[in-house]
Amino acid sequence: MKQLVLTIIGPDRSGLVDELSSAVLANHGNWLASNLSHLCGHFAGILQLEVAEEHLSALESAIQAIPDLDVKIEAGKEEVTDTNQLLNFVITSNDRPGIVQELSSVLRHKGASIVHFTSKQQSAPNWGVPLFNAEARVELPSGLSKDDVVEALESITSDLIVDIETEA
Repeated sequence: MKQLVLTIIGPDRSGLVDELSSAVLANHGNWLASNLSHLCGHFAGILQLEVAEEHLSALESAIQAIPDLDVKIEAGKEEVTDTNQLLNFVITSNDRPGIVQELSSVLRHKGASIVHFTSKQQSAPNWGVPLFNAEARVELPSGLSKDDVVEALESITSDLIVDIETEA
């Protein structure tokens, strides 16, 4: 089986995910994971698919044929992660330019790797000031404690709070 990673962007419209999923199913693909968003009137997505070699070309052609989408398809590779060292961080702070760079820099300097990251800005209840909210799945290197990472992240600014979410 071939692993594929797709990046997709185009004007958002009703039924777009149905068109994508139908093309995958009709061409014997398996939709493994995705992150799909509506951003400023556009559909933006990252997908991980799996397909048998004999159906690869037909699947790629079917997805590329969906109108008004810019699609990039890359061959993927299986990665093994140390699940004992994966943590889910929930980060909240007052929003400001550069906050994602500050967070990613701290994680990089600690030797941690961001596996998945989502963020959004929203209005703080009762205050109306913009808040930054992020969820980050982070792989820690052997020997690095979660407390060291939380302490380093929270030292960025006094208003930054890091919670560790446990998996259900």
